[in-house]
Amino acid sequence: MRSHMMSVRLALILLPLAIWGCSAMSDSPTDTPMATSPMAKPKDGELALPADYKTWPKFLTDIDKEQNKQVRDIYINRTGARAKTGESFPNGTIMVMEIYKAKENPDGTLAKGADGKLVKAGLSKAFIMGRGEGWGQDVPDNVKTGNWIYSVAGPDGKLMPDDFNKCRACHVPLAQKDFVQRYDEYFQKRGGM
Repeated sequence: MRSHMMSVRLALILLPLAIWGCSAMSDSPTDTPMATSPMAKPKDGELALPADYKTWPKFLTDIDKEQNKQVRDIYINRTGARAKTGESFPNGTIMVMEIYKAKENPDGTLAKGADGKLVKAGLSKAFIMGRGEGWGQDVPDNVKTGNWIYSVAGPDGKLMPDDFNKCRACHVPLAQKDFVQRYDEYFQKRGGM
């Protein structure tokens, strides 16, 4: 019975997010993200991995993190991709950062492709970062990152528990960049649009 009740509660939380996620990806200029609804204020760990995120514009890809033995790819939904240099990302923005293990050679060194970049092995997890009106306000002031919240999903797409204060700690120093890692690099790649 308790398991059934938890499933019902989770469905009630995720259904509005799924509906909002679909509407937030539309190219219609009349999008009104569900974040304006009082029901749509998820907390860290509650933002689901959008099933179609691989169809979104790429934020940055093939980011080598040799010290972590990882390769990262970041996607941004169409709502976020509309942001201009120097602006904050709009409410409704969702970013997904895939974390891949870097392939290792038999001698333990990291494998590199002909381009000198690390070679991806299996997907470890995906971090989800989303912004909505009034989101992320239930955390201590020293780890608030505007209206951003964070989740993590396993390779199967299911949400996993995590210490989201660690996520927040990495983003807190970036207030001038809308709390977004690689903000400048992203807009330089886009040509400053």
